[in-house]
Amino acid sequence: MGHLGQSHYEVLDVPPSASLADIRRAYREKSKLYHPDTTTLPVAIAREEFHRLNEAYAVLTNAEQRQWYDLQLQLRSSRSGGVPSSPSQLSPPLYRAARPQDDRPLSAGELFALFILGVTFVGCLLLAVIVGFSQQGQEWILQIVNNVAA
Repeated sequence: MGHLGQSHYEVLDVPPSASLADIRRAYREKSKLYHPDTTTLPVAIAREEFHRLNEAYAVLTNAEQRQWYDLQLQLRSSRSGGVPSSPSQLSPPLYRAARPQDDRPLSAGELFALFILGVTFVGCLLLAVIVGFSQQGQEWILQIVNNVAA
């Protein structure tokens, strides 16, 4: 679980039914409070809190890990006396499968990475065309055609 018995949901101050967008929003807000570069807390405490925050975020934003974590929480609560009132409370929650997991706009870094990928792809295509139309490229293609025809 978390520090001092806190669940990942408690670390992020979100309910177990929180959407992915709610979890991201809570993480961004909390990370400003605990990031060692932006906090007024002592460095050792800030690092520990920020580590717990990152751990909670990593688990709750991964659908498989979140389902497993939720199941563990439900089993622990049933062992400690909080007996579920219905069998459906023991089954992993159903997440909105029809909705894309990543319903946020692309960040500037992601857009830049896509731009670089596109420039690289276009550059490779241009290089292939230049080689194809160069004298050596023509000779190479003719050799391949002659070898295939022979």
